[in-house]
Amino acid sequence: MTIKTVSTTPYSDQKPGTSGLRKKVPVFQQKNYAENFIQSIFDSLEGFAGQTLVIGGDGRFYNREVIQLAIKMAAANGFGHVLVGRGGILSTPAASNVIRQYKAFGGIVLSASHNPGGPTEDFGIKYNIGNGGPAPEKITDAIFARTNTIDSYKISDASDLNLDLEGSHEIEGMTVTVIDPVADYTELMESLFDFDAIRQHLAGGFRIVFDAMSAVTGPYAKEILENRLGAAKGSVLNFMPLPDFGGHHPDPNLVHARALYETMMADDAPDFGAASDGDGDRNLIIGKGIFVTPSDSLAMLAANAHLAPGYAKGLAGIARSMPTSGAADRVAKKLGIGIYETPTGWKFFGNLLDAGLATICGEESAGTGSNHVREKDGLWAVLLWLNILAVRKESTLAIVEQHWATYGRNYYSRHDYEEVDTEAANGLMANLRDQLATLPGKSFGALIVETADDFAYNDPVDQSVSKNQGIRILFVGGSRVVFRLSGTGTSGATLRVYIERFEPDAARHAIDTQEALADLIAVADEIAGIKTRTGRNEPTVIT
Repeated sequence: MTIKTVSTTPYSDQKPGTSGLRKKVPVFQQKNYAENFIQSIFDSLEGFAGQTLVIGGDGRFYNREVIQLAIKMAAANGFGHVLVGRGGILSTPAASNVIRQYKAFGGIVLSASHNPGGPTEDFGIKYNIGNGGPAPEKITDAIFARTNTIDSYKISDASDLNLDLEGSHEIEGMTVTVIDPVADYTELMESLFDFDAIRQHLAGGFRIVFDAMSAVTGPYAKEILENRLGAAKGSVLNFMPLPDFGGHHPDPNLVHARALYETMMADDAPDFGAASDGDGDRNLIIGKGIFVTPSDSLAMLAANAHLAPGYAKGLAGIARSMPTSGAADRVAKKLGIGIYETPTGWKFFGNLLDAGLATICGEESAGTGSNHVREKDGLWAVLLWLNILAVRKESTLAIVEQHWATYGRNYYSRHDYEEVDTEAANGLMANLRDQLATLPGKSFGALIVETADDFAYNDPVDQSVSKNQGIRILFVGGSRVVFRLSGTGTSGATLRVYIERFEPDAARHAIDTQEALADLIAVADEIAGIKTRTGRNEPTVIT
C-alpha cells in the first residue's frame, strides 16, 4: 500500500446547500468529483491527525463506492481510526450518535436525504462536526472556497474493504472498524423511552404500521418495533434498504406515502401509522383517521415529552425553524421555557442544544429531534409518540383534538414548486425583496399586512448572523405567508411557500386546511406572482 497524491482541477458547482453537497449521481461520477469534495473537507479542518472519523450513508446508489474512496482518503490524510457502518449503512441520526458516543473528530454522511436514489437520481455528501451535528456555515463556506482552488488530493491505493462483515482492518496505519449500525442507536432509544409501557400497550392490541420506504430506517425499525417492542411481524413495511428505494420517492409526505395515508384513513385502520425518509431523519405521523402535521407534531411532542423517562425532568426550551408554525410557541409559553426561531437547517439548532438552551427542536419539513443527538431523528419521533400514547391510553385523534382545544389550532400548509427554472425563482424572490418596504399597511381583501421582512437570525450563543433566510409577510391577526428557495434539491430550484392561520375558536377546528387557508393562498400568488413567474398553475406537492 502506498499513498498517492493525485493532480486534479476544480469544479465550480460544489457549494454545499442546507445539508451538504447534493447532485445527481452522474455528476458525482465525473472524474475526481467526489474526491475533490472529500479532500476539500479535510483541507478545511485542523487537528484531526490520529483522530476518529465516522463514515456511513443511507444505502442509496453509489454509497458503497464513495465510502471506499472516503476510507482510503481518510487514511492518506492522517486519520487514525475510521468507524463505518456494516454494509455502508448508518442512518443520519445513528451517525450523529456514533460520533458523539465514540468521541469522534467528525463524520462523513453520504445521503441526499428524502430525494430519490438510483443511477440517474440523487447523491450527497455532508460533513458532521464533533458534536454530531452538521457543519456550521463557517466550515461549509471554507469547504466551498477550497473546492474552487483545489489542485490535488491524497488517497491510498489499498484494495477495497469488505464492508459486509463486522471487524477491523488496517490501511496505511489507520484502523478501520466495521460496526453494527443498529446496536448503539437501539441502546440509546431504550435509555430515553419506556419500552416496557410501549410493549404492554402493543401486547394489549394496539396496532401500528411503519413504512420504512425501502430506505435506511428499515433495519432500525425492524429491530426496535418488532424485535424489541413486540409489534406484530409485518408491522414494518419496506424494511430492506434498496439502492433506488424500490423506485419510489423516499419522502414521508402525503404524496409519496399515499398508501400509508389511505391505510390509516380506512375503517379498519391500525391505531397508529408512521414513516421515515431516505436517511432516517424525517418522520410522518398519522393516527387512525388523522394526519398530524409536522408543526403540530413538534408542539404536541413538546407538550407531552415529560411522559417519557428521558424527558421526565422537563424541557429547557423549544427551537423551531422560522417557516415552522407557531404552534410550539404557545406550548413554550405555557411551560414557561424559551422558544427559539432559527433559519431552516438542523445545523442552526446545534448551538442551542450544546448550550442547554433547547431540548426539543423541529422543522415543518417533517424533521423533529432532541438533545439526544445533533440531527433530526425520524424513529425517535415515532417512539416518543408511542410512549405518549402508551401512557395516556388515548387515541392519536383524541390527543390532537385536546391539544387544539387547549392551545388553539394553527392551520398550516406548505406548497412546493419543484424544479422551477433557477433564474425565474431568483427573480421571484428578488421581486419580493423589492416590495418589502411598501407592503406594510396594504390590504388584500380582509387581510392587512402588518410587517414584511427578509428573515435574519442572530445566534444567541456565538452571535453569528445569518441573513436572507426567507421572506416573511405577516398579517394583522397572526396569519402569515413565507417564501423560501430550498437548499435540498439537485436540479433547478424548489420554491417553498408556507401558509399559516391561527384559529383560537375550537368550533372552527374541523375546517379543511386548504379551505381555511384559501384567501392566504390567493394573496401569496398575488404578491409574489407565482403563476406568472414560474409558469406553474399549481404546486408540485402540497403538505
